[in-house]
Amino acid sequence: MTDQAAQSPNQPETAVGSAIPPAEIDRITDDIISALKTVYDPEIPADIYELGLIYRIDIDDDRLVTIDMTLTAPGCPVAGEMPGWVENAVGVVPGVYGVKVNMVFDPPWTPDRMSEEAQIATDWY
Repeated sequence: MTDQAAQSPNQPETAVGSAIPPAEIDRITDDIISALKTVYDPEIPADIYELGLIYRIDIDDDRLVTIDMTLTAPGCPVAGEMPGWVENAVGVVPGVYGVKVNMVFDPPWTPDRMSEEAQIATDWY
C-alpha cells in the first residue's frame, strides 16, 4: 500500500505521468468516483467507494480505465455481478473509452477502509 492509500484508506490510488492534461485527469477521476458512488452492495447501506472497495483507478493515455476492487468478503453473493455494475457505471463517464474491472483480494478488505460516511451509514463506529 502506498503512503497515499495509508493516509486516506478509501481514496484509491491513481496513475501518474499521463499524457492526458492533469486538469482532464482530475475531471475524469472525479466523474469516475461519482459514478462509483452510484454502485451499492445490496446488503450494506453504503456505496462501494465509501466502503473502501475500490483499491485503484488507472486511466491510461487511450482513456481506458482499469479499476482494481475487492469485496467485503470473497463469498459475497453478488461477486459475479458487481464488476459488471462497476463497468456499466464508469463506462458512461464522458472521456472514458473503455473499462476493465479486476477483482482482487490482496490486501483483504477490512472495515478500516470505510469512510466516516460509510461507518455512520452502517453503524460501524
